[in-house]
Amino acid sequence: MNTRKAKAVWLGNLKDGKGTMELGSGIFQGPYSFRSRFEMGDGTNPEELIAAALAGCFSMALAHILSEAGYAPLKIATTAKAHLDAVLNGFAIKIIELETEGAVPGIESEQFRQYAEEAKTNCPVSKALAGAKIELTAKLV
Repeated sequence: MNTRKAKAVWLGNLKDGKGTMELGSGIFQGPYSFRSRFEMGDGTNPEELIAAALAGCFSMALAHILSEAGYAPLKIATTAKAHLDAVLNGFAIKIIELETEGAVPGIESEQFRQYAEEAKTNCPVSKALAGAKIELTAKLV
């Protein structure tokens, strides 16, 4: 299996510094700062990238589970929201909300939700983020 990488460079102190994050594939490079992480400034932040990784991994895992069960998913659209909260010794991502919608012919809503729960539990990024509670809302469209 492959090993994936990304890198970050930070210049300066926390409040006034700035940095860049880059995916190993080179497809994305973006700035990040105190403002983009803790306020609403321009740029990205680690939590946003974690949310993107989870949304992508979960969507692929759900499509695979559905296919293995004999369904032909047309579309899985997932949004992940990683909440960065203040805790006693700094900050933590204590909860990640997943919202997914699937266009899957022939499946019942409850079965779709069960497969979504399976994907949430078993996708590799979910496993890596097991310290955070990941909440899921799944609906068929």
